[in-house]
Amino acid sequence: MSGRAVEVSVVLPAYNEEATIENTVETTLATLDEFLPDGTFEVIVAEDGCEDRTPEIADRMAAEDERVRHYHSDERLGRGGALNHAFEAADGETLVYFDTDLATDMRHLEELVESVRSGEYDFATGSRWMPGDEADRPAKRDVASRGFNGLTRTFLGSEMRDHQCGFKAFDRTALFDVLDDVEDEHWFWDTEVLVRAQRRGYDIKEFAVDWTPKGDSKVDIVRDVFGMGSQIMRCWWEFSVQPRITKRVSITAGIILTIVAVLLMGKYLPMGEVLEQMSRADPMLVGLAALVYVLSWPLRGTRYKDILEELGYTEDAGFLTGAIFVSQTGNLVFPARAGDAVRAYVVKARRSIPYPTGFASLAVERVFDLLTITMLAGVVLVGLAVTGTTGGLESTLLGSGPTDGGVGSSGQTAVYVAGGVGLAAILAVAVIVASARSDRNLVRGAVSKLSNDSYADYVAGVIERFTGDVQTVAGNRSAFATVGTSSLAIWSLDVVTAMLVLVAFPNVSLSLPMLVAVCFFAVSVGNLAKVLPLSPGGVGLYEGAFTLLVVALTPLSPAIALGAAILDHAVKNVVTLVGGVASMFVLNVSLTTAVEESKDARTAADPATDD
Repeated sequence: MSGRAVEVSVVLPAYNEEATIENTVETTLATLDEFLPDGTFEVIVAEDGCEDRTPEIADRMAAEDERVRHYHSDERLGRGGALNHAFEAADGETLVYFDTDLATDMRHLEELVESVRSGEYDFATGSRWMPGDEADRPAKRDVASRGFNGLTRTFLGSEMRDHQCGFKAFDRTALFDVLDDVEDEHWFWDTEVLVRAQRRGYDIKEFAVDWTPKGDSKVDIVRDVFGMGSQIMRCWWEFSVQPRITKRVSITAGIILTIVAVLLMGKYLPMGEVLEQMSRADPMLVGLAALVYVLSWPLRGTRYKDILEELGYTEDAGFLTGAIFVSQTGNLVFPARAGDAVRAYVVKARRSIPYPTGFASLAVERVFDLLTITMLAGVVLVGLAVTGTTGGLESTLLGSGPTDGGVGSSGQTAVYVAGGVGLAAILAVAVIVASARSDRNLVRGAVSKLSNDSYADYVAGVIERFTGDVQTVAGNRSAFATVGTSSLAIWSLDVVTAMLVLVAFPNVSLSLPMLVAVCFFAVSVGNLAKVLPLSPGGVGLYEGAFTLLVVALTPLSPAIALGAAILDHAVKNVVTLVGGVASMFVLNVSLTTAVEESKDARTAADPATDD
């Protein structure tokens, strides 16, 4: 190459392109040579973990022509990831890329390059959806492309007609300014770059190109429906929703949801009678219930300690109990279970446990919780059915029985939600355990049945990272038994708390077997119902399910059932809040700061991002 400085770097992202890459590079060099001075351009083959002869061909071309460079990756980076790394290694101030199948007519290359090289625009992109273009699109691509671009304009406020055309040029400084915030490294990369560039006020040129599809269509369920759609929603949330979710808004929303739940109860239930019944509850038994619930918290810390030890981290059970207190307090105060991410933040900030492990350990805990309470509910239901003591449960759930006090509709909804969550929990545990004890990769096998392209590989990788640590515990029979036993003890104490609260009410004279069965079933279903993050602490869902089941299975009045549900939930929430506040002081953790910091923690899926 001559002594002139490289001004234009063209990157060709390549994956298994042995049949076409040589022709693509030669065509690119010849086209650039028509309008650029000698020595002012380079062509970089960004070879993305190929499994064919593409690397050998690229190496040979680079050795034969100093204008050609080969950038190799041992593993799949995805199209966006490969482009990011190649652009970092490029020498030019004008950065260009286009698809190696040369679907876009190369006569447009000069306009693409000069639009940015001249300084007139910061970004330039070809378009298959502008007047004047010629694009022979198969029907499947046509529908998918129109739908995707329409959703992008609607939700992300973009003015571009075609975001995914693989024919783009960038000013180096402008591109890297935008890339600081671009999260996607796969097919959505193009769209996110253009959307963020518009939001930052960069000048973008979109011009019509002649385009002819080459090869088979890449449209499939995983990438285009779940992948691209979820990325649009992610950006929409970041641009339009997240900036409005301030601490004040979160707290206000939580308060409003709680007030609405209480008002709805007041509308359909005789709240005066409910409050009267609650005022007559035996304070000694209620206090004993609170003490029993307190005893469950050290068990929670010990169980979490056992989980982390299986994942390679040894911590003090007392510290971990405090971390759980803080995170559960966050769930009570903030909507959408924001407290779950708080725990990952606390163990990362105070004990340097990586975010991925923090979230994985939380997932393990949640799986065992759901499995335990689902099992408890199922065992009790079978026992009630065998003994013929289901009362009016069947007719109540089907909506044909009495709905005194108006608890039927809301309670039925809560129980149906609980049933769905419970079934999902059982299936999830079955898959995880089966995968952990199988020589086959069940996750990747299942995803590959839907798609075998690079985005499917990415989706499978995310799922594998998420379930890997769960499988570590599930695959160890001793650990599985230890954590399972702890979970059973924790939820048994939770049920004993409810039993003590219920018998604290006057005129409650149930046999011990019936009391145990009803409370196990009501608490289990109530907790399954509140898994959905519809209100802070599941207020409303828990009470609805608990009340419905107590009314259906016992002769107790709706007022007593609802009063017991409210008081039971209140006792547990008060213990959680007191423990959470104390733990914040001991651990020197600010809940609001933890929630803010944990927003970043939610996106930390790669252990490599941790210190």
